[in-house]
Amino acid sequence: MLVDAQERLVPAIHDGTAVIAAVGRLLRGAKCLGVSIRATEHCPEAIGPTITALGEHLEAGSRLAKRSFDAIAEPGIREAFDDLGRSSVIVVGVEAHVCVAQTALGLLDTGRRVFIAEDACGSRRPVDREVGLARLRTAGCVPVTVEALLFEWLGDADNPAFKDVLSIIKEAR
Repeated sequence: MLVDAQERLVPAIHDGTAVIAAVGRLLRGAKCLGVSIRATEHCPEAIGPTITALGEHLEAGSRLAKRSFDAIAEPGIREAFDDLGRSSVIVVGVEAHVCVAQTALGLLDTGRRVFIAEDACGSRRPVDREVGLARLRTAGCVPVTVEALLFEWLGDADNPAFKDVLSIIKEAR
């Protein structure tokens, strides 16, 4: 789940270029491997849509508008996730201590296992990011990185998408 990587919010994120690059690698790798992505947009009429650099990797119908900080509390969004039938969810986006945190905690409350790709999460202030991610670890979310997730999804070097995903991973080096 990509949380709120929107036009008017992303420019204010500390180290936002690195965060968005990590999210982009995750989205492109997910697309290569057929992993479903959903993106939330908080009050898109005011904050704008998902930034173009990420939005171009989303399928039609995968953007979910919300007003609640916890996306899972939003009418229709929990049902959209329930329909996917997934017991685990990866959460990335902004801001780590607000909508990312509240959504991840909401997902935990549904009984799902929640993974936080920490290099793909940001906040305006570094302290908010650090405290938000620490809170999620303490609550039971599993910390991971984009690279770790992509290799886990690949499984082995015989995966037909291996070369494509490996080239995405190498962009971070």
